[in-house]
Amino acid sequence: MSAAAGFARCTLAVMLWILNVPWACAAEGTPAVPLLTGRVVDNAELLSSGARDKISAALKVHEDKSGNQIAVLTIPSLEGGSIEEFATRVFEGWKLGKKGKDNGVLLVIVPGEKKLRIEVGYGLEGALTDVASSRIIRNVIAPHFKAGRFDQGVEEGVAAITGQLEGKNVADSLLGADSGSSSSSSSGFKAPDMPLGERILLGAFIFGIIGLFTVIGIVTPGMGWFLYLFLIPFWAMFPMVIVGVSGAMILLGTYMIGFPIAKLLVSRSEWYKKQHSQSGRRSSSRSRFGGLNHSGGSWSSSSSGSWGSGSSDSFSGGGGSSGGGGSSGDW
Repeated sequence: MSAAAGFARCTLAVMLWILNVPWACAAEGTPAVPLLTGRVVDNAELLSSGARDKISAALKVHEDKSGNQIAVLTIPSLEGGSIEEFATRVFEGWKLGKKGKDNGVLLVIVPGEKKLRIEVGYGLEGALTDVASSRIIRNVIAPHFKAGRFDQGVEEGVAAITGQLEGKNVADSLLGADSGSSSSSSSGFKAPDMPLGERILLGAFIFGIIGLFTVIGIVTPGMGWFLYLFLIPFWAMFPMVIVGVSGAMILLGTYMIGFPIAKLLVSRSEWYKKQHSQSGRRSSSRSRFGGLNHSGGSWSSSSSGSWGSGSSDSFSGGGGSSGGGGSSGDW
């Protein structure tokens, strides 16, 4: 490669880097990852010194007992960013949990925006589930925060997290404290913990898709019964995300009984009979064309195919990572 060509490539690389710098800076919609100075990093100055020391001591005891690494971070504001994205970046930057075990937990609190999140490492998602994290936020931490008792809220929240990880099933004991609007629907279905807005949007998507294919199966001659069988597992699984197990079972039963009845009623209509007749003629025409049997020409092939700021205690992460598990909330 000539010197001129090499110089040109270097110049182009520098220009691309300069052009990308402003876009990279603009993409930062959340604060920078703070330094990990202890098990409690209180950058928002939300907690008293006594509470910081007490929480740090409790987290150290839990780590010595179980090996799990738990940290608490408070920041004044997200600067317009997402708490989920920020929590993930902090978790990965601090590397909470041991490498290979991914047994870390991060509690992020943003008092300026009244938001908080429990971010859970891969290895602890079975013990500290999204539902358990949501109940701890909603029933333990948030009530204290609403009353301005931040020290007590964080202390009891941390105790609930460590208790859940130690097998005390804290989240189950909080079930009775769940509000009716967040744990069940008006028809009595036991539903997963999910904000109402998210449930409505997700429900519209799920029921819109499987509902559309259900209607197609009812009104389409020929392949309608195939769609009936094909959609059974979808009606069995997807509605659970919105209405829980009991609700999904009722919807599945309604589908399995209602589809054949609706199909039978539609099949008796003149419109359906006409469609069925036209479908048969089109199928016959495609069959003749697909075999390349042309009566007046030279086509003779019959082949076919298919398509298809905290503690002074030394603390550092151990190399763990987070899969995005946990739960967010506000107060």
